[in-house]
Amino acid sequence: MGAPSAEDGGKNALLRALPSIEQLLRRPSLEARLSGLPRARVVAALRLAVERVRGRLLRGEARPFEDSDVDEALRTLATPNLRPVLNATGVVLHTNLGRAPLAPEAVARVAAVSRGYSNLEYDLDEGERGSRYAPVVELLTQLTGAEDALVVNNCAGAALLVLATLAAGREAVVSRGELVEIGGGFRVPDVMNQSGARLVEVGTTNRTRRSDYESALTPDTGVLMKVHRSNFALVGFTEEVEVKELAALGRARGVPVVVDLGSGALVPLTGEGLTDEPTVPATVAAGADVVAFSGDKLLGGPQAGIIVGRAALIARIKKHPLTRALRIDKMTVAALEATLELYRDGRPEAVPTYRLLTWPVDVLRARAERLQALLAEKGLQARVSPTSGQVGGGAMPLARLPSFACILTVEEPAAFLECLRGADVPVIGRISDGEVVLDVRCLAEEDLGPVADAVGTAIQGRQPC
Repeated sequence: MGAPSAEDGGKNALLRALPSIEQLLRRPSLEARLSGLPRARVVAALRLAVERVRGRLLRGEARPFEDSDVDEALRTLATPNLRPVLNATGVVLHTNLGRAPLAPEAVARVAAVSRGYSNLEYDLDEGERGSRYAPVVELLTQLTGAEDALVVNNCAGAALLVLATLAAGREAVVSRGELVEIGGGFRVPDVMNQSGARLVEVGTTNRTRRSDYESALTPDTGVLMKVHRSNFALVGFTEEVEVKELAALGRARGVPVVVDLGSGALVPLTGEGLTDEPTVPATVAAGADVVAFSGDKLLGGPQAGIIVGRAALIARIKKHPLTRALRIDKMTVAALEATLELYRDGRPEAVPTYRLLTWPVDVLRARAERLQALLAEKGLQARVSPTSGQVGGGAMPLARLPSFACILTVEEPAAFLECLRGADVPVIGRISDGEVVLDVRCLAEEDLGPVADAVGTAIQGRQPC
């Protein structure tokens, strides 16, 4: 073996020179930085700083340990891992960005019940134990027309619970064209299998008729299930059985009909670029015995799996042991109640998701022009251009939301987006045709200044990437 190179020797020397934590604790130049901080945080920051420098040296960056490395580590520890970001992607229900933003009323309600005790499972009128679902059950029955309701942690959990209650050890009949895969690689057949139900596929991928369901019915059939294809669409030579027709068959044969609506709109959504979406009240009115849908998608509330339907069936579902395993906490109850109250009061426009999906195009154009002007004040050039966004969250896959964006031409778009993600308030944009696109649909007026600041800092190279 040959002798180590001068470069390797220099790197090894720098690695050996890395200070110990005890040495750093005694370093005079760090005393002011570390004074008054909890010792546990100080030690954690020093360890992080040393490990970062070690990694830097191993990558070939010949820069020794500096006090500024401690400053950066302290900033990292002081920054929450889960924090607000600004959504400039044009995707309203962005799963990676937390889906539906909550209404101010919901945020205030969550804060109110979280800072102290609450009557989560205490009946104030009777002075005895109550139900955590009570605050939302009446609202849900009023808004959907169902007889009873239950809420669990998400829609996949709701589907699992319904099937485990009504079809465990029995058959669940579903169209082949509705065996969807939801986010994260989870598939409807897998959820069914976990519930203990035996999947019976009927029809073909693109065409399923009432006669297919009828032929599959046996004394061992537990449910007829219909799954809304939220995240994809079948077009062309297709046929499917509507809820009303399937419900009539179920009633005639004494088999409950379960509909997994997925996104779960409470009211019709009308706006340029939006497509038709079945609403929960219409599905209940069509005769579905049980309907499951999400709380954090088109409804615009917190993450939740909402189950509504016939009282006798909901009562059985409530008694299943999985109900406790999937139950919601006080913050979800509070946020959902406040959101549902806005619908009850005829104020769906107060729900951010509803508003974001229905912005008039001229409003978005004006907002993009204001962002362009803010960038111009910083000496930055951007052009305003029409673009299109998405609903997201697996909802309305064919919808293309007309919008406007500020387009930035930069040398390295991916690196530039990385810089924007490193801003004090991270900005999440996208790349199209080699340019950076900042869609304004999901940006509030008060967000435009921070976005312009982040762009200016990134372009001027002051933001560490």
